Amino acid sequence: MASSEETFLSEYRLEDYDRPSVAADIALFTIRSEEENSYRHEPENHLSLLLIQRGEHPFQGAWALPGGFMRADETIEACAYREITTETNVTPSALMSVGVFSEPDRDPRGRIISNAFLSIIGEENVQAAGGDDAADARWFKVQFEEGVERSILTLKETDITIEAVLRKKHSRFGRTEYEILESGGLAFDHAKMIAAALALLRQNAKDFELIFDFLPERFTLTELQKVQETIMNISVLPANFRRKIAGYVTETDEYTKGAGHRPAKLFRRK
Repeated sequence: MASSEETFLSEYRLEDYDRPSVAADIALFTIRSEEENSYRHEPENHLSLLLIQRGEHPFQGAWALPGGFMRADETIEACAYREITTETNVTPSALMSVGVFSEPDRDPRGRIISNAFLSIIGEENVQAAGGDDAADARWFKVQFEEGVERSILTLKETDITIEAVLRKKHSRFGRTEYEILESGGLAFDHAKMIAAALALLRQNAKDFELIFDFLPERFTLTELQKVQETIMNISVLPANFRRKIAGYVTETDEYTKGAGHRPAKLFRRK
């Protein structure tokens, strides 16, 4: 004799209910350095974000976060890894959830719920190329100035400048939500996804653990400090930084090598 649950499931019709599509979008960050003209100066660091140029409608030709639709046989995390790899030829090692973006009108194609993630890769892995339905993939230099009334997100790459204007709605449980005043030409609601990812990145960078993911296994304390300063858009006194970071790093017996620079001690994460 069938149980009540078996009877219920045999009569249940999933097609009787709305079934929105589910997607994943990924904000992938790295820190890129530009060599100064003088060997006496350290390279200048920039926080960079990977964007793809959409090759198909809607928003054909616009810049967007890598992402796409989840398949029936995969998790949303598996979808995120698959999409960023096929669209950019870059595969991050880990993902952090930024939040769920589910406004009914966020996508002109219909009811599509997106799960946004952020990730980090080291500069040695930044080579990107457009693939799948992405016409191009490029690293954009990121500037994010947060204000009381308005926040300005600026993304620059060679001759391309994207400037979005947002307003902070609220911060809850370590996540900040924004509304878009001007998209700057970014596709869908990706301006607010990027802003939310940047806010989460800055929040986590205060506690040091996250900043190691931007660097190789061995690094100088100056490199580590520059990563935190670049992410948080602040300046820190070296003595203060070294005191706070001391419990997170271990000295090695190695030093930097290179003409024009005094050798510096290399450290590794504890």
